[in-house]
Amino acid sequence: MSLVAIVYHLVPEAPILVAANREERYDRPIATPSIQSGKPRILASMDQDTGGTYLGVNQNGMFVGAVKRRKFSPPYSPRSRSALCRELLRARSARQAVDLALEELHTGQYDGVNYIIADGECGWVVHAGNDIDVVELEQGLSIVGNRDVNDLQDERASMARRLLTLQMLDSPVKFLAVASKVFARSPGAPGRPSMVVKGDDIGTVSSTLISLGKKPRDAIYQYSNGSPDKSKFEDYSPMLRDILSRGLREARTKANA
Repeated sequence: MSLVAIVYHLVPEAPILVAANREERYDRPIATPSIQSGKPRILASMDQDTGGTYLGVNQNGMFVGAVKRRKFSPPYSPRSRSALCRELLRARSARQAVDLALEELHTGQYDGVNYIIADGECGWVVHAGNDIDVVELEQGLSIVGNRDVNDLQDERASMARRLLTLQMLDSPVKFLAVASKVFARSPGAPGRPSMVVKGDDIGTVSSTLISLGKKPRDAIYQYSNGSPDKSKFEDYSPMLRDILSRGLREARTKANA
């Protein structure tokens, strides 16, 4: 149900640009983004049921997002996908996070999920449905829904790609402006895909826009606590810049030791 768009290594001043809508039960409590203690520091919206998250950034500039997907034979009592997402954000790098994801997912104890994992050096999508597969992110725009990355049969993902590429996404400001409108697109005619989902019990409960620049001061994190066609995006960029600055200081200290 959820949808993540990531522009990877296309815009020089912002190697990672993300727009994401999360669909969930309306009665499931989700906190607004906050800095999580421990190392590395994490900025994420925490699921109050599991203590996990479905999207976050750590102080090393690594992004991790999770999207549920269908699995024909899910485990009887599955481990939490959001808790694993939180653990992936504790990794030092995207490569380490991918290794951890594969190790855990091969236990067969998780329901279907796609993990998007990216830092400044590399980016991947881990597909964990009936089979487990890893796809390296290509330069440019990738869309991840509840199928494989850039699946042409996913009507919602295809519509997101079409709408996002109507203009050149050649700067963080342009991407954020376009994505904020695309991901707030309300349902149209019945039966047609839309960016905002409005079901009886499940629908779009939040939206996130992220720009990870080469310098911490340029980072942007905007969050809509609710359906983005009704709720405004609030700015959490100071929190993101704080943890990225911490990460940069710690990396310099380690290099000089």
